[in-house]
Amino acid sequence: MYRVTAAVSLKAIAENALSIKKYSHKKLIAVVKDDAYGHGAAAVAHALEGIADAFAVASVEEGAALRTAGIARDILVLSPCMSAEEGVRLIGYNLIASITSSAAFNVLKKAEDIASMRVRAHLAVNTGMNRYGVRPALVAHMCALAGDRIEGVYTHLYAPEDNRSLSEQVRLFRAAADTVKEYFPDAVSHIAATGGAVRGAGGDAVRVGLALYGYAPATYKGKVRLKRAMKVYAVVSHRCRPIGSGAGYMRVRKQYESVHTLRLGYGDGFFRAGGLGVGKLCMDACVREGDATFGARRLVMSDARAYAQAHGTSEYEVLVAIGAHAEKVYDR
Repeated sequence: MYRVTAAVSLKAIAENALSIKKYSHKKLIAVVKDDAYGHGAAAVAHALEGIADAFAVASVEEGAALRTAGIARDILVLSPCMSAEEGVRLIGYNLIASITSSAAFNVLKKAEDIASMRVRAHLAVNTGMNRYGVRPALVAHMCALAGDRIEGVYTHLYAPEDNRSLSEQVRLFRAAADTVKEYFPDAVSHIAATGGAVRGAGGDAVRVGLALYGYAPATYKGKVRLKRAMKVYAVVSHRCRPIGSGAGYMRVRKQYESVHTLRLGYGDGFFRAGGLGVGKLCMDACVREGDATFGARRLVMSDARAYAQAHGTSEYEVLVAIGAHAEKVYDR
């Protein structure tokens, strides 16, 4: 394998999921959107199918791919359906829709008319993130409109580390969830993603993504032991004594005795400026100081958080970008 390789530990992901369930004492909705944060959605979902109570994805396309891969557990689609055709596909694959607004609900009703089947749905409530969700004051109205389609209710916390905003969001959600349960007593409520789960934000389930893959906010520190699930490797594709003073697309001041090239670049999801070699990355090559064996494999990233912090971003972005391009190899 000469492409960038991501070695993914499904065992670590499964152990992280078990740790989260043990800590929270709640049902687990495993978030595997965006190809399981770059780790491979189908492989991760199969590894968790005996642990997770349900899965969450971003789109109908992602949910359909999991069904095609043989995943039988409930799958919640977090984004609203944008057309009746998309809604028909959601119904056909037995996915659970998110009712995020009256407009989104109207799309689902049109899909039902075409498919001659009822949709299953969770009601999304806007408690302050302002990304998706109905206003808390409209929850009762939506329950009356949607009827027994509603099987759950959820929100997303925009700043779980801030006590004041957390308290207000939890208050709004609990009132909304109580209203939903007046109509549908068996509806599952889930408020907490990774950042909120450790804060005891409440609900019948935790909806966790990032922690499954070994990363979590500082609020998790010391409370749940997590294992990093991805290590990234690249192949040495050249070695030489330098000529002149260039290193990739950059002039460097130091005169190196020897350099080698890794077959990775910004085309593989890495950041162009610094961090992995000397000079700037090329699209598919990275020049590094020192000698190396042609064809050898080198570890280039085992800590997405450290790499992200060096570039002023988050591990979410790093994992998704690099995982999308890398050839994945799994433990069994």
